[in-house]
Amino acid sequence: MNRLVFVLIEGFADWEYGLLAALARESFGAEVAHASPGGEAVTSIGGLVATPTVALEAIGVADFDAIVVVGSEGWQKPEVRALVVPLLAAAHGAGRVVAGICGGTLALAEAGLLDGRAHTSNRLDFLTAHVGSYRGADHYVDRPRAVSAERVVSAAGTAPASFAAEVSRLLWPEREAEIAGFAAMMAAEHAGASAAG
Repeated sequence: MNRLVFVLIEGFADWEYGLLAALARESFGAEVAHASPGGEAVTSIGGLVATPTVALEAIGVADFDAIVVVGSEGWQKPEVRALVVPLLAAAHGAGRVVAGICGGTLALAEAGLLDGRAHTSNRLDFLTAHVGSYRGADHYVDRPRAVSAERVVSAAGTAPASFAAEVSRLLWPEREAEIAGFAAMMAAEHAGASAAG
């Protein structure tokens, strides 16, 4: 059984974690945990008050197969990113999947995980404006879908479906047909959207 930890902070984006958490838990039988600084309750952008199952500080790399940093404007603050950066770097070094969406990509950038591999975010200037140590501009991929490279998955906040699919592909490669079906189902809403107006 694969184990995923979703890192939530105040103002987390409701739509960015739900597809992956539900797919992992319901379809693949994964163990899903939610962590926050101090294990404190956090409120989403939409007003949902979430009480995480574990304190971020209590997590070690042996506790999960994938760590997922859910977007929030709070990640723009260096002191907030500092709470998770060492864990992200250690997780990747230990062979775990590390994923970030929207503002969560700032934490991945701070950890140096975007410097030498293909990645994406909300925009390139979003990364450069908020993370002074970021050196990955040459590897930035400007596209609306999630990017996966060397066990690091990144996505804009507008791409929760492809984000869920890419993380799932790393954890359950033998379930590609099911993952592709999920991705196609989620994409169907947007098929021909520009033509339909």
